[in-house]
Amino acid sequence: MPFSTTGLNQMLDALAGGTPTTTIAFASLHTAFSATGLSEVTGGSPAYARKAITFAAASGGSKASSTQPVFDVPALTTVAYVGLWQLVSGGTFAGMGANGGATQFGFTCTLASPGSFTAPSSAYSVNDTVVLFPGAGATLPTGTAAGTVYYIGTVTGSVFTLSTTLANANPVNTSTVGAGIVQKITTETFNAQGTFTLSADTLTIV
Repeated sequence: MPFSTTGLNQMLDALAGGTPTTTIAFASLHTAFSATGLSEVTGGSPAYARKAITFAAASGGSKASSTQPVFDVPALTTVAYVGLWQLVSGGTFAGMGANGGATQFGFTCTLASPGSFTAPSSAYSVNDTVVLFPGAGATLPTGTAAGTVYYIGTVTGSVFTLSTTLANANPVNTSTVGAGIVQKITTETFNAQGTFTLSADTLTIV
């Protein structure tokens, strides 16, 4: 999950023996990626609202949720991202991750038309939907954007290309080399009012 600057600062303070000034207690749903918590779902009847969430103790370098909050989602809404907050309304935003909780892989990208991405240990299939994040100390290749949903265009082992549409119809060209994190994303569209269950959420720093 790409954490907010506030969230990262609190982690660093805790490593040095400090006490976090805020506690993450609520989860949110979002239609698109935002580094500041925008694009949150709204409306519906029953109305959408953030839900309380708790996490088990950290183990193996990650921290898994211990509850499964259920959200009311209005019709004609696509849920793509899950966010974390201090309060049920407003409050400190900690960050958001791709819906589905898929494994994150580090990648490098060579300059090419289309761009060639290598993510060791990954095993994507053509037309899988993925998102990219810069990661610590990394810069995404020019021609890509953090949080944009892409399709896997072609794939050979752990090497793949991206497309902005299905069937590799619009390959993504890159004009600089770059690196970051790639993660499969599951988008869920509600044609009618319904409920969304966050079955699992795992916090991992990569």
